[in-house]
Amino acid sequence: MTRPTWFEAFSLGDVGTVLRVSAGFVLVFVLAASLAPDTVQRVSQDLLHATATNLGWLYLLVTTGFVVFVLGLALSRMGGIRLGPADAPPEFSFPSWLAMIFSGGMGVGLVFWGVAEPMMHFNDPPLGDGLPRTAEAAQTGMRYAFFHWGLHQWANFALVGLAIAYVRFRHDSHGLISETLRPLIGDRVDSGWGKAIDVLTVVSTVFGVATTLGLGALQINSGIARLTDIPFGFPAQLVIVAVVGGLFMLSAMTPLDRGVKLLSNANMLLAALLLGIVLVFGPTPFIFGVMTQTLGEYLGTALQMSLVTSPYSSGEWVEQWTLFYWAWGLSWAPFVGSFIARISRGRTIREFVLGVMIVPVGLSMLWFSTFGGAAVHVELFGQGGIADAVSMEVSAGLYALFDQLPGTDLLTLASILLVGMFLVTSADSATFVLGMFTSKGVLNPTRAVRLLWGTLQLSMVVVLLLTGGLDSLQSVSIVAAFPFMLLMILIAVALYRDLAQELAMRDEKARVLNKRIERWLLRESEREAAEKAEAEIHPTVPEEGTQTGRSADDGRPAA
Repeated sequence: MTRPTWFEAFSLGDVGTVLRVSAGFVLVFVLAASLAPDTVQRVSQDLLHATATNLGWLYLLVTTGFVVFVLGLALSRMGGIRLGPADAPPEFSFPSWLAMIFSGGMGVGLVFWGVAEPMMHFNDPPLGDGLPRTAEAAQTGMRYAFFHWGLHQWANFALVGLAIAYVRFRHDSHGLISETLRPLIGDRVDSGWGKAIDVLTVVSTVFGVATTLGLGALQINSGIARLTDIPFGFPAQLVIVAVVGGLFMLSAMTPLDRGVKLLSNANMLLAALLLGIVLVFGPTPFIFGVMTQTLGEYLGTALQMSLVTSPYSSGEWVEQWTLFYWAWGLSWAPFVGSFIARISRGRTIREFVLGVMIVPVGLSMLWFSTFGGAAVHVELFGQGGIADAVSMEVSAGLYALFDQLPGTDLLTLASILLVGMFLVTSADSATFVLGMFTSKGVLNPTRAVRLLWGTLQLSMVVVLLLTGGLDSLQSVSIVAAFPFMLLMILIAVALYRDLAQELAMRDEKARVLNKRIERWLLRESEREAAEKAEAEIHPTVPEEGTQTGRSADDGRPAA
């Protein structure tokens, strides 16, 4: 047997229209943003404003509906359906499964916003309620941090992940978004309609992942600037993106059960270490008090916060915060959902939903309570300074908090390492999923396809940082997520129809089986009754056709 040539080892493999069209679209955007960054930024801002003004309410309604829908599936009879054959064991252990979900999901975002978001709300209270830098502002800010990183975000991931895992492992079909819509559009999935759906999915994913990679680059740059003389700015961010890109491309060359799995477990250990240090050396009773009270407020006001649109004012707070988060989650949904689906073979729907929504949400709340709560304590009862640092540079909040703890430099280095590892894990997972989407749904796309998408993602991050940094990242993610949100509505309808059909078939089989058993039992009981009746007949009883004590011929008494 001959060894494959270098060209064969790094060929794109069996790809088609979806890869060519989606890669071409991303490349055109990158070139346009490179040649005319000001124009791209202006157009994206105009599109953002138009989308938020006219359709912001739809983001809120639909995302809230996804929460109700996914939890409803888990709590219904459908929750017992297994994602795979009935006897299929889970592919990964529960701790590794949760670690990969968390690392591939919102790891980078939590590190970036863990201190920054509560402090930004502390400086500028949500919806203008309350005075800045007061206990009321801190309380409201923590509640909205819980809200933005709570059930709504993870419901997006759970919905897409469920739909893909169901068609992939239950129907043994391709792991493509278009395949999830087969119950609605039938064989048109195999035509241009299906390819258009997959192209839309790929483009939305690229923009969503680029947003996260850009946020991570800003966080790392801010940490390095505090430790060295390297300034905070685009040149340093360009180098960071290049280094992270090289690392995740090396990771992309390893199998999924080694590269991403090992990195995810390492991420969780390092994140737990940082969390433990802040808990121990920070205001521990205050942190747990904040977590308990904010959890109660979140559960009590979740529905109200879910549907706030501020129509009676001209403020843009909902657009800048809630809509950005929901759009960011929607644009991440195909990537994170597909990745979670890939690692969830053998889980039941109920286990899947609880693992994807409840556990990560609980960890997110603990993270914000610890880091955000410690920062609030410094501002209200300590020397302060963290709110000022965030107002000057959003990504500097975490390091300003570390200045209040022992071992500042070591904590800063550890957080830089953590963000870098989260970035590598997320980017590695994204290249894997994008490779699946553009290689007709294969579970293991070729290295060349993953390298191609890695390069395009890095290019997208660079041009978005070049055209406006954080504002540009937020604007593009909101605009790009809207068409996929509409697609997710159809995915939910198709998934429910598919699950309902399976339950109906299961009920019909059970009904037929019960009917057969009843017939068998009935025949058996009739046979037993006949035998019992025959055994109970007295031997002196005359046979049929005779009468007791009388002749059968003339009716006279027998002699």
